Amino acid sequence: MEAENRKCVMILDEELPAGVLANAAGILGMTLGKQIPEVIGPDVLDKNGREHLGITAYPVPILKADKEKLRQIREQLYQPEFAECVAVDFSDVAQSCRTYDEFISRAAAAREEDITYLGIGIWGTKKQVNRLTGSLPLLR
Repeated sequence: MEAENRKCVMILDEELPAGVLANAAGILGMTLGKQIPEVIGPDVLDKNGREHLGITAYPVPILKADKEKLRQIREQLYQPEFAECVAVDFSDVAQSCRTYDEFISRAAAAREEDITYLGIGIWGTKKQVNRLTGSLPLLR
């Protein structure tokens, strides 16, 4: 699908403190970048000829929502109509773990309804992403 028709957003829990918001956004961004490497533009040179690694070639609006809305969006993303979207979530389960092995173990033991989402990153068609997030305000 052509790049002009694609969109990437992050939705974060509006009640999180600044440090946790920054951490969640960083984790979501890294995971989306791994899953969709074509969103990263080429490296660039400054006037002095120094190289700067490529960054995302797409704007990434950071939106806010409450815990319930995050849960609703995550649930919608499991539906077949959104199967082509790439979605990554960051939860209280992940945030509370010290190692990835601990995360694997705790996630396997957690029921979905007991997970609290701190943030969700979504990449998909503009139509799909707007359908999920079009009414959400920017995080300011």
